[in-house]
Amino acid sequence: MLPEYGRHVHQMVDYLMSIHDRDLRNQQAQAVIEVMGNLNPTLRDTADFKHKLWDHLFIMSDFKLDVDAPYPIPSHKILEVRPDRMEYPHGKITRKHYGKNIEHSLEALKTIEDEEAKTQIAANIAKYMRAKAFEYNQEHPNNEVIMKDIRSMSDNMVTIDEVALNNLRNDYKQPRLNNRAHKGSSGHSNNGKSGGFANNKQQGNKRRQNKSSHNK
Repeated sequence: MLPEYGRHVHQMVDYLMSIHDRDLRNQQAQAVIEVMGNLNPTLRDTADFKHKLWDHLFIMSDFKLDVDAPYPIPSHKILEVRPDRMEYPHGKITRKHYGKNIEHSLEALKTIEDEEAKTQIAANIAKYMRAKAFEYNQEHPNNEVIMKDIRSMSDNMVTIDEVALNNLRNDYKQPRLNNRAHKGSSGHSNNGKSGGFANNKQQGNKRRQNKSSHNK
């Protein structure tokens, strides 16, 4: 049931359950706990290290082991605990290509009073918005659009200078050439080759005509 301890520890637990002498069973249970602690040293950093080991011992015995444990004996309910249900957010995202985090960031930025820090954070947000817009539309976004969206999403409480926006480094990659462009360039090279071949053929024909007229 707990594969991290291995088959041999599970066999030890099965042996514990076959011992009829209670004192001997308690003594052997302590020995098994020590072995489990050596096999799982990561638990030593936890505050309730021993408590977890005893819980694991009872889990491996399917809660049937009868020993005098130093902690309350657990039940099957600890294996049936489910996390609380999380409500799915129903809020509408104004601009999906930016995401909800940009809205939260601009909302929090409105409360910052330090203008220098506010300008730096706004520049970082604008850079991220520009990268996400390129990711969504596969084309370079217009700075005027970024500036307008920042003002709109922040209720005109956050602004960024166009000069500062132009100076921001682009973090997105240049788009690759498509296959059509490659075919077009290869077509031009083929045309050049075919044209050269035609010119060579014409020159050869002229040489043969001149030679035949000279022989006559």
